[in-house]
Amino acid sequence: MQDAGSGWALEVEDLTVAYADQPVLWDVDLQVPAGVKMAIIGPNGAGKSTLVKAAMGLVRPVAGEVRIFGRPRESARGQIAYVPQRATLSWDFPTDVLDVVTMGTYGRLGWFHRSGAVQRQLAEAALEQVGMTAFLRRPIAELSGGQQQRVLLGRALVQDAPINILDEPFQGVDAPTERAIIGVLDGLAEEGKTIIVVHHDLQTVPEYFDSVLLLNVRAIDSGPVSEVFTEENLRLTFGGRVGVLETREIEV
Repeated sequence: MQDAGSGWALEVEDLTVAYADQPVLWDVDLQVPAGVKMAIIGPNGAGKSTLVKAAMGLVRPVAGEVRIFGRPRESARGQIAYVPQRATLSWDFPTDVLDVVTMGTYGRLGWFHRSGAVQRQLAEAALEQVGMTAFLRRPIAELSGGQQQRVLLGRALVQDAPINILDEPFQGVDAPTERAIIGVLDGLAEEGKTIIVVHHDLQTVPEYFDSVLLLNVRAIDSGPVSEVFTEENLRLTFGGRVGVLETREIEV
């Protein structure tokens, strides 16, 4: 459970990350309030994926600190459920949908304990939530891109973590899958959970999120969408002239 002693779900202070001596994040500060839906927006190469990986300890920073609900990241195990970019995973592994989602329970169960009926029930409930019950025993290699993304979201749901981080979950999915994913995220937010999404579609930011971080190696600005998602900040983030686009409706 989250630590009620801190109003910040995630705090990043003076974070710098470099690959081969080339900084990809520079002196980034960020405070994410508990219970928000935050988009991380920026151009290609801005360090968006690197930021979330550093927040989870998957990337070693050159400098800086990360705190989860006021505690050092290292002592906050189990507080974050992570959905990686679908394209970074191998889908040729010989397993089925139910087994992949059940893997999300291993963090609480422990790798040396066999999953049982309880874990299966949790996985089946998560699959129902993401609309994948009919594919329970389908090999993952036979799934479409949108179906694979729903499975990854189901694997995160069974972890029941207070913070959910998703890296480009809408990339390459169809409109029904996009609508299903945002519906699940809205439900998690209603439960008081914190949602952080690396996102690429400027047009849907005001519709999908209540908070935003604008990032281009440095943090340009962060806070409520109504205050931060401005044409001037977008110009500073992306360069040139960038208009704040109107929101669109996703047709199902």
